[in-house]
Formats: sequence, structure tokens, C-alpha cells
Amino acid sequence: MSTLKSSRALTPKGTATRDRIVAIAARLIAKHGAAETTIEDVCEAARVSPSQLYHYFKNKMALVRAVIAFQTQAVMDNQRDFLGHLDSVAALRRWRDHLVALQEDGGCKGGCPLGTLSSELAETSPQARNALAASFEVWEEGIRSGLRAMHERGVLRRDADPERLALATLAALQGGLLLTQSRRDPAPLGVALDVVIDRIASLT
Repeated sequence: MSTLKSSRALTPKGTATRDRIVAIAARLIAKHGAAETTIEDVCEAARVSPSQLYHYFKNKMALVRAVIAFQTQAVMDNQRDFLGHLDSVAALRRWRDHLVALQEDGGCKGGCPLGTLSSELAETSPQARNALAASFEVWEEGIRSGLRAMHERGVLRRDADPERLALATLAALQGGLLLTQSRRDPAPLGVALDVVIDRIASLT
């Protein structure tokens, strides 16, 4: 999802430096937004010179796209034990409980990093919007694959549509995260996922 130089062309030290810059940029963007985070801010926080930063990223958009990839990986890692294995109603409910617990543990702060980036960048940067759309597709496929497996095993009724159910689940998740963030209350996320999972259960 990036226009960066391939990490295969970097030395181990170079890869570590690049990764550190991306992690710091991700933290700054999460706190201040992409528009308010400058290359100078990232250089200062990462203790690198502009020439060093531009060795790894040809421009700010390349850095933003690397941050999108970084946040996508973080989101997937937080759900590693669930995505791709949501092939039963019980598994879906365990995933729901895991997501709600993550919000509770974090004080319901921060929301979804991909959702936050989308809110800021989707209307101003086609490159970022496309990268974010691809990230959400990865997330959706992690949900969809389990629903497809349920459908293929006959657990879901033949008239159930795994594609639509996966999209509805991700949409409910995103809306629930947004309200949970604004209210500092995990209830919206739990309710949103309960409703969509109950709908899936009704189709078994």
C-alpha cells in the first residue's frame, strides 16, 4: 500500500530506522491529525534529519501511506486470534467480547485509527482514500471468510448472503467504535455488534 522503497533494499539498521519513523509518525498523526503533523514534527520526534527521512519516504503522502499500513497491521494484530476464524455464532460473540474489552481497557479513547484517518483524509487525498479502502477490505475479508465457511457448511441458510453480512458487520463495528469514543462508553459498540450477530444467528 506504499510508494516507499522496498524494505528488502534496506539494511537491517535502515529497516529499523524506517520502522521507527513510521511508528512515531503514527503516534503524532493519531494525536494531532495528518494535516497538523509536519515532516519537521516527525523529524524532531524521531531525531532524524529531513534528508534521512526523505531517504525512506519521497514525500509526506508516502509517509502517510506507510502510517496507514502500520495502523492496518496494528488493527489486524489486535484481532489476530479471531479474524479468519469467525465461522460460528459463538466465535462471533467471542470476537465481540474481545473488541468491547479492548475499548474498556483503553478507556474508550482513540476510536478506530483507520476510521479516524478516513474521516480526515477520504475527501482530501485520493491516494490515502484508496489505501484506506484497501485496508478496510482486508478487515472485511477477515470477517467474510468465516461467514462464507458457515454458509458452505450449511450453518447459514442458503438465502443468507455472507458478503452483505460481512459488510454490515464491519459497518456496525465502525459506527459502534465512533459512538463509543464520543461517549466514553463501550455500550454502543457492544449493542451494534449484538444486533448484527443476532441477525446472523437468526439466519442459521
